[in-house]
Amino acid sequence: MTQRFDLVVFDFDGTLADSLTWFRSVLGDVLEHHRLKPLTLDQAEALRGLTPKAIMDELEIPAWKVPLIAADVRQRAADNADQIVLFDGIPELLLALKASGVSLAVVSSNGEKAVREVLGAELAGLFDQFACGAALFGKASVFKKVIKKAGTTPQRTLCVGDEVRDIDAAREASCNCAAVSWGFATADILADQGPCHLVSEPAALGDIVLGHQSEAQRA
Repeated sequence: MTQRFDLVVFDFDGTLADSLTWFRSVLGDVLEHHRLKPLTLDQAEALRGLTPKAIMDELEIPAWKVPLIAADVRQRAADNADQIVLFDGIPELLLALKASGVSLAVVSSNGEKAVREVLGAELAGLFDQFACGAALFGKASVFKKVIKKAGTTPQRTLCVGDEVRDIDAAREASCNCAAVSWGFATADILADQGPCHLVSEPAALGDIVLGHQSEAQRA
């Protein structure tokens, strides 16, 4: 079996960590704080099936407000990191990839303090790079810097995320991408974007990275 990737770049919220469960508990306050229209639980759930632009249109968020909202959510996450947990299977995945010699990185709009706290010292120590506080729509340039620092190429890099914008950023950086269906965006909206791989469980990512996935696991 041949290892296909030297570097795996993970998104954090919705990919490694179940931030959505926590975010649902603060969504109402965030909307009120930024003077956005309130949402019912059903309306909030429906956002998962929309593209980023459609979400902004639905919430009537002007572009200038996006960095302010992102900073607010980032601070709230740091203050409540003890309420955010990793998805089942993620610790085992990270340990297996590192044991196989794969370089690991996190590129996230969340802050490094919160990311490290949720991961815990042992798992955080598996990562070679933390590029945190990235702009919501500025990940592609960060991917390129992380790849260069790792000493590999976009073709030998797999970017893993749970949102449409993660797929777009990987494509812009000429990287392979794996979309995970357990995070924010629905499997249907992710599939519509044509990621290299669409996976429904962490163990499948290990198979993809190490080059022994079955044809059924390919997107």
